[in-house]
Amino acid sequence: MNFLPENPYTRRAFLHRGLTLASASVTIPWFLHAGAAAIAAPDGAATKSRPGIPDDRILVVVQLAGGNDGLNTVIPFGDAEYYRARPGIGVMANQVLKLGKGQSADGIGLHPRLTGLKELYDEGALAIVQGVGYPNPNRSHFKSMDIWQTADTGGTGDGWLGRYFDNQCSGEPGGGCPGHAGIALGRAAPLAMQGHKYKPIAFETAELFRWSGLDLDDSMREPYSQIERGVETDSGNTGRDNAASFLMRTALDARIASERIRKAVDSTPLVQYPGNPLARQLAMVASMIRHGLETRVYYVSISGFDTHAGQGGAQGGHANLLGQVGDSLAAFSKDLKAQGNDGRVLTMTFSEFGRRVAQNGSGGTDHGTAAPMFIMGPMVRPGLTGRHPSLKDLDEGDLKFGTDFRSVYASILDDWMKTDARKVLGRPFPGTKLIKA
Repeated sequence: MNFLPENPYTRRAFLHRGLTLASASVTIPWFLHAGAAAIAAPDGAATKSRPGIPDDRILVVVQLAGGNDGLNTVIPFGDAEYYRARPGIGVMANQVLKLGKGQSADGIGLHPRLTGLKELYDEGALAIVQGVGYPNPNRSHFKSMDIWQTADTGGTGDGWLGRYFDNQCSGEPGGGCPGHAGIALGRAAPLAMQGHKYKPIAFETAELFRWSGLDLDDSMREPYSQIERGVETDSGNTGRDNAASFLMRTALDARIASERIRKAVDSTPLVQYPGNPLARQLAMVASMIRHGLETRVYYVSISGFDTHAGQGGAQGGHANLLGQVGDSLAAFSKDLKAQGNDGRVLTMTFSEFGRRVAQNGSGGTDHGTAAPMFIMGPMVRPGLTGRHPSLKDLDEGDLKFGTDFRSVYASILDDWMKTDARKVLGRPFPGTKLIKA
């Protein structure tokens, strides 16, 4: 069958040449047909609600890339071992944002630049899971990140959030759970979001996330308009299931979805955000939530946490990164509250590993193991979860983990997303009871 028309700007040529977006960082997955139509649908009209599945609940994942130093994030200022191990980078007790007494919080505090997270803690909207890790930890950035993103200690297979989509969706165009595809803000979609059937969409900026067909040649304008009106511009191959028809539906889904996403992202936030990359990502997420996109999972990231040298304590590079994280998340929380959407959005942070207990000879810290996770939103059980790892009972200089990160995932999947965590994670993990009943 011939798919090369004489006129290079017929519908077929448009589809083949125009099925691209202006940014090379944009991924084009199943989402374009199975999910884009629902994301583009006004007022969630395409969403198929299913019993027991709360379609209005959203998860936002914040990756702290590079291995965040947990000991200078959630600080055991009441433990003299902390200062013996870190004479040059330890944060003095009078600078720490103390969490108070009770719930094992005595002697524990936050880094002084995390005032935004301290506000959430005081509001009862922050859970701090201490000592999170996994058995036989790997200190390679790439391997450990793969382990966290696949929820498999071998670091192989699909992403855990990708499996969530696979288990909630049929993987067939028009069948399953429209509107549940995930969105990642960045140059590439993370492994965590990559499923066997469903793939996320990823983009860096709203300006680059657009349909590029008209950039090729102005003579495509009329065929483009005809496609939008559903008009066949060349004869033959008009059956619903043929390749050209599928491409047309895919192209229209993508174009409509990109326009709605760009419109949402271009809107002015309801609150003032700090001027850093993470804040800009979270502002875009808040805008997409505010404009009613049917997306269940958003993924953002901030890098720079590989602090081998010149880390600093209350001041310095690590402190600046923590300030960006805390201030950005505080603004995001205020934005969601101003929208009336704060009760719909659970936010979690993670990093591929923590740092070693003792500072190194360069005034920094080397790759370690266990570290804290932050879980945010009015639905969380606030306060500290788990004990702070011992600074005396170490594993060759590293903290011993107390909570398997997959238990945190299980709690989020079971109790918040209302899916079967065993199907996503491959086996049961004891939940951490992070979500209020």
